[in-house]
Amino acid sequence: MGAEQNINNRTMNRAMEYALDQRFFVRFSIILAAVIIFGFAQFSMRGMVNFQAVPRWVHLHGILMLGWLGLIVAQNILIQRGKTALHRKIGWLGGGLALIICVTGLYTGYMAVQLQRFPPFFNGSYFLALVLVEMLVFAAMVVWAIMLRRQTQWHRRIMIGATLIALEPAFGRLLPMPLLGDWGEWLILLCQLVFVVVLARHDQKIIGHIHPATLATGAIVTAAHVVTTGLSLFPPFQRIAESIGGAG
Repeated sequence: MGAEQNINNRTMNRAMEYALDQRFFVRFSIILAAVIIFGFAQFSMRGMVNFQAVPRWVHLHGILMLGWLGLIVAQNILIQRGKTALHRKIGWLGGGLALIICVTGLYTGYMAVQLQRFPPFFNGSYFLALVLVEMLVFAAMVVWAIMLRRQTQWHRRIMIGATLIALEPAFGRLLPMPLLGDWGEWLILLCQLVFVVVLARHDQKIIGHIHPATLATGAIVTAAHVVTTGLSLFPPFQRIAESIGGAG
């Protein structure tokens, strides 16, 4: 009886830990989506965006990104409710959505540089590098997460990591970027890493150590900023950005 009771207790503890784990990811995805939406919404409410002058492809990219945020929240809720089969079916649609977001994002960035429609505190080279790196990293992380779909703890963290990339443009609209100068990018990175730290603390609480996928997410988010800066200062890339801007 004692051995059977111990097995039952371990089973109950694992079930409780899983419930707490999934509840965290539902809440975390909701907060993440809310912060990103608020970052863009408050920017618009402050009159910083002329909607009539915004090209159609920018609106399309924004709508697709909203769809992604809704999908991330919905997918976590489906798992919490035990609807794994539906989660998997929708997940393949999410992969396609991520690739479309990548394509529209790259096109939007290219056209922004060509039409000189990027923020005045950026130069064309930096803005082009920023969009290129972020979109490729976002798509690569989604593909990676799908490849790891049978490893739940890796899958959910890398998928969250892909969404953390979208915090960069959101905080770019929340922070006083014109006043921050060269420090703006690194302050945004710090804000993104706060979310990684929250995830790491959850790991410590539930599994007793920081999951490798959480460490990988923090490293990738950091590397994205380093690569963006380095690429924007690379003379051949600067010439490419100048040629795109000159074509406008």
